[in-house]
Amino acid sequence: MPAAQLTLETFWTPAGDGGPPAYGLRLTNRGRTALRDFRLCLSGPARLAPQDAVEGARLTQRLSNFTELTALPGTSLAPGGVWEVTARSLSYPLRHWSDGATAAYLVLPDDSVLPVAVTPTARRDSNAPLRRGTRRFPVPPVAPVPVSILPWPAEVAVSGQRPTPAGLDIAPCGPASTAAAGAFAALTEALFPVEALARSAAENGAPVTCRDDDALPPEGYRIAFGPGTITLSASARAGFLYGLITLGQMLRGARDHPQTFAFPAEGRIFDQPRMGWRGCHLDVARQFYTGAEVARLLQIMAWNKLNRFHWHLSDDEAWRVEIDAYPALTEVGAWRGHGLPLPPLLGSGPARTGGYYTKDDIRHLVALAGSLGIEVIPEIDMPGHCHAMLVALPELRDPGEAGTYASVQGFPNNCLNPALPATYGVVETILDELIGLFPSKFIHVGADEVPLAAWSGSPLALARLEELGGRALRDAHAALKDSLGNHHGADAIEGSATALLQAEFLARIQSFLARRGCVTGGWEEAAHGDVIDKDESYLVGWRDVAISGRLAAEGYGIVVSPGQAYYLDMAQATDWQEPGAGWAGWSGPRETYDFDPVAGWTRVQLARFMGVQACIWSEPMTDRAVFDRLVFPRLSAIAETAWTPAAAKSWDRFAALCGLMPNLYGHWEG
Repeated sequence: MPAAQLTLETFWTPAGDGGPPAYGLRLTNRGRTALRDFRLCLSGPARLAPQDAVEGARLTQRLSNFTELTALPGTSLAPGGVWEVTARSLSYPLRHWSDGATAAYLVLPDDSVLPVAVTPTARRDSNAPLRRGTRRFPVPPVAPVPVSILPWPAEVAVSGQRPTPAGLDIAPCGPASTAAAGAFAALTEALFPVEALARSAAENGAPVTCRDDDALPPEGYRIAFGPGTITLSASARAGFLYGLITLGQMLRGARDHPQTFAFPAEGRIFDQPRMGWRGCHLDVARQFYTGAEVARLLQIMAWNKLNRFHWHLSDDEAWRVEIDAYPALTEVGAWRGHGLPLPPLLGSGPARTGGYYTKDDIRHLVALAGSLGIEVIPEIDMPGHCHAMLVALPELRDPGEAGTYASVQGFPNNCLNPALPATYGVVETILDELIGLFPSKFIHVGADEVPLAAWSGSPLALARLEELGGRALRDAHAALKDSLGNHHGADAIEGSATALLQAEFLARIQSFLARRGCVTGGWEEAAHGDVIDKDESYLVGWRDVAISGRLAAEGYGIVVSPGQAYYLDMAQATDWQEPGAGWAGWSGPRETYDFDPVAGWTRVQLARFMGVQACIWSEPMTDRAVFDRLVFPRLSAIAETAWTPAAAKSWDRFAALCGLMPNLYGHWEG
């Protein structure tokens, strides 16, 4: 292998003066050997348009955000030399610095690979420092409230000040409080090592007396403060745990910021959540997160009193859950790299990278979540978003299928075929194994972003369409073959032949899950065709509040998670220097906090409202400092919307308190 040191710089020039935008790449050879006949492979959220004509190279391979550019004949990159390429047509243009290439490598004629160092994409008209790490919200000298609790309780009436306890000596009164005390001790040791928030009287722990109170709701609690006493009442483990978390937050605030917060001498707190569904979703397909990372996210969720973890376990880019019946799903679908069936995507380099969760991993994490009052909802996204699954199990393709369609993300022919009998045997086997792993009665099956032209070249699908709707419907759909679809937004398929086929698939899968005693979850597109049983399903609305409200009015149970406010991969401002995506807009911490998830809803619609959910999509998360910036404190803002009575919300109070909340990786701005 030649000695080479290679650096890739990328540049974004927005459209101006009527001209197209330009995505420029500059590869510099800092080594001692000239390079010829090479191919540059790169990936990042930005996607070149299919068959894009680039200047200075040939586009020889493109799979979604993975791009291979081949040097033109006669190109030689001498030591100290620079090779420049410009692309002017992108199916996903750049809006923020994290959209550009985040990984690259060079492939030589013998197929050997040279590493390439990649610098963050620069915008030609901006030299502002790039932002990473959680935005700091300093605790003010004077706060709007005397105690530090987030999310803010339903009722707080406390006064006075007693010496801040060194820790809490919890005296359980039965099985529920005993379990909660153990979970609180483990939680605080994990989030705040050596602080010993739970400690015995021998270590100067302040006594906390627990009392059972069946009049309180399962997640509610009451705390009474008196001279030298703290009494915590609840009816269930969750209520006791949330009460202890409140006490732990108060203790930490008063200890670390005594000039601002007090530990009260007397008074009471009554608390219960505003919403039953207080969720956080994590996409582990685009980027892989180890079991340890997932565990810490669960712990942070609990500290925010969130109670639903939506685990997005599969997508086009990877398959992440062990399935005994189909080992190829993880043997093939969990790994990306040069020369592998799945190429490097979204910042993964040429080396084999990825991973999956074994069944033992999942059992451990589900048990941890359960101890923290969190229900885990697994998602296998289908029939769309199945590129990795189909690469691993090619027998799930119609052998007679011809032509190409593509998803909005640029994955070709990525949908399970509803007309192929084998589809249902495989899917039902996978779901049976999942049901055995997850005690939750909710199983989410995706159903989003199926391209309009899906299955247009499948003889099996076309034959089924003719049975369902006649020859004209079949012929109209067949005419879409080799149609790439709308790559600037998800295709609208309502009323189409594609929606008809998806509806048939979903009706069968939902019926199967109902027979297993499960409720089927889906993204809002699962409503296409109006075929799923509304009493045995729920939808996550991701476009906007109006669409979620319309679906609620139609009788669907709705979890509201609009992209413009609750998708935590969206940037926090329009500035180039902010990381994150921008296709759904932007939302800073205050905009997320102030967002009303049920604005304008009627009483009928509110009767089908289940709650809200943050969604952490992982395309820009290769840089974990970007994760910390995008997720925090916006996750806490959503948590307060989900818990605190709407009339009791206060941005000034939230801004004074949110800086006390932990983030995942310890990256802070500045």
